[in-house]
Formats: sequence, structure tokens, C-alpha cells
Amino acid sequence: MTQQIFTGFPTRRLRRMRKQDFSRRLMAEHKLSVDDLIYPVFIIEGENHREAVPSMPNVERLTIDQLLIEAGLLVKYGVPVIALFPVVEQAKKSLMAEEAYNPNGLVQRAVRSLKAAYPDLGVLTDVALDPYTLHGQDGIIDEEGYVLNDITTDVLIKQALSHAEAGADVVAPSDMMDGRIGRIRNTLEEKGFINTLIMAYSAKYASNYYGPFRDAVGSSGNLKGGDKKTYQLDPANSDEGLQEVALDLEEGADMVMVKPGMPYLDLVYRVKQQFGVPTFAYQVSGEYAMHMAAIQNGWLKEKECIMESLLCFKRAGADGILTYFAKQVAEWLYLEGKNK
Repeated sequence: MTQQIFTGFPTRRLRRMRKQDFSRRLMAEHKLSVDDLIYPVFIIEGENHREAVPSMPNVERLTIDQLLIEAGLLVKYGVPVIALFPVVEQAKKSLMAEEAYNPNGLVQRAVRSLKAAYPDLGVLTDVALDPYTLHGQDGIIDEEGYVLNDITTDVLIKQALSHAEAGADVVAPSDMMDGRIGRIRNTLEEKGFINTLIMAYSAKYASNYYGPFRDAVGSSGNLKGGDKKTYQLDPANSDEGLQEVALDLEEGADMVMVKPGMPYLDLVYRVKQQFGVPTFAYQVSGEYAMHMAAIQNGWLKEKECIMESLLCFKRAGADGILTYFAKQVAEWLYLEGKNK
């Protein structure tokens, strides 16, 4: 614990260290760097095509050839990891989500293309079934619409393995099924993928901040106003979030994530303090959309507010942040470095 110093004013004037830029820089407790960034990208079928996401200004859905152009910029700017989220055609969706583990599926082809073009760029894949199901839930449902845990996990294992076989560096189960991390880890070990990393969405909440993301991947229409409260965490609960993190670590997760981000910084802090493991947070689509709406209306400063929002994650204890601002922030940092 930090020792408190009780020397009083005027012997101790805290504003002395704040007066000039050099002294503020010297005492900065946390810094944001390009190494803290993971860039989420939406991918679609086709060639030479980009689609705007109306609820997420400046965010686009990309065909694989366009994805490679974006990846080239990320490599130039030094971003360590790109995260892939597929937009699956309606004809390929099904009740059992078979397309999720198709070796020639959109994600699998995108991974192979990325690793061939930029082998040192980390590739993270989302392991979840909501883009692939007819109903938009993250798993296989029974006749009453309840998501079946163990049957869903059987499919998630196939999906994660197909991503590893394609060359994914990190598989990131975001489904919140009980026990899935252990079963995925065991399968990866058995199949020889001993160094494939697992980033577990361990404390993922049934949040209202995901709306633009569901629009972007096309699952909101299938969900038809439904919710995911029977498997994602209640926003009222933080102790339960820590239990989920503990279980995922016991089962073999290499990294854990809190999602959403800024409204849940208390969870980020508690996870880092209690477990001391690589801890990540997702600045989700709703957070991005709110920032962009205020920025475009002139209500907030763009660069200053974006950078502040990400620094808050670092202060709370996050080792890295998934954010749709990653490419823009990386470019800013890159240009700042060149101008020094």
C-alpha cells in the first residue's frame, strides 16, 4: 500500500508538479501506447467492397481484400492485434450454426489471408454462435428458446479448433457458456495447438451498449428484441463477475476480458487487483457510438476525449483495450513519434 504523506500546505503544494508540461509528464502514473490496442474489424463476403455501419460512424464492413489493406496500415502503425467479427449471409445461418466451423468459412479464409500477408500481426477470432444462428442467440436453443449450455459448447469447440487450424493466434470465446474454456483448452492441447492463446470473455454483461455491434454483424434482426440475460452477467453483479474470471483461469484461459468497458471499470480494477493476470476490456460499439455522436456534434473534442477514454482503461488496470478507435489512435501515436 502506498504510504500517505501528511505534510501540509504550503510546505507541500501538489500543484507545483502540475505547473509545467515536463513535470506533468515525469509524474504520469499511466501511459497509453500502441501496444495497448486491439482493432476489431467486421468482415463480409465479396471482393473490393466496403459497407458503412450507420450506427458507427467511420466503421465499415470489409471484404477480405479490403481487410488486408487495413491490416497493412495496422502493421505500419504498430498495432499488435486485429480482431475479426463476421457478417454471415442469412442463407448460411441455421439452428445448429454449422457454418461457424466450416473450414472454408469467412473467418477461416480471412485468418489464412492475414497470416499469409502479415505473419507477425496477431489475429484474434471471436468464438460465438450469434452470427451463425437463425435466432441471433449465442448458442443452440431448445423449443422454449433457452440456450443449451453443453450442446452449445460442443459447437464452440469445433469453431475454436477450426480457427486454430486456419492459423488464429488467439481464440476468444465470448459466449458465456459454463465450462467452455476448459473444454476448448483440452481440445486444443489434444490437437497439438498448445500455443494457441485463449482470451476469455469472462465478465461479459447483458448490456444495452451492444446495439450498434448487433446491427453491424446482422444479428439484431434475428434476435427480434430478445435478450441474453440467461447467460450473460447481470449489470448489478460484480462479485459474480469475479467468480466467472476465476473459473475461466482455472480452466486454462491465458487472458481475461471485461465487457463493456468504461461503465465497468470497477470490474477491470477488481480483476487486475485480485488475479494479477493479463486483463483486457472492450470499449464496445455503444461507447464508440456515443463518443462519435458527441464529437460530430461538436460537443466533445475528438482526439483529447478519445485518448482520455482509453487512458482510463489503463488507470483501472487493463493491459489492453479492444476499441474501434484503435487505428485512429495508432495513427496519432505514429505521427507524434515521427514528429519528435
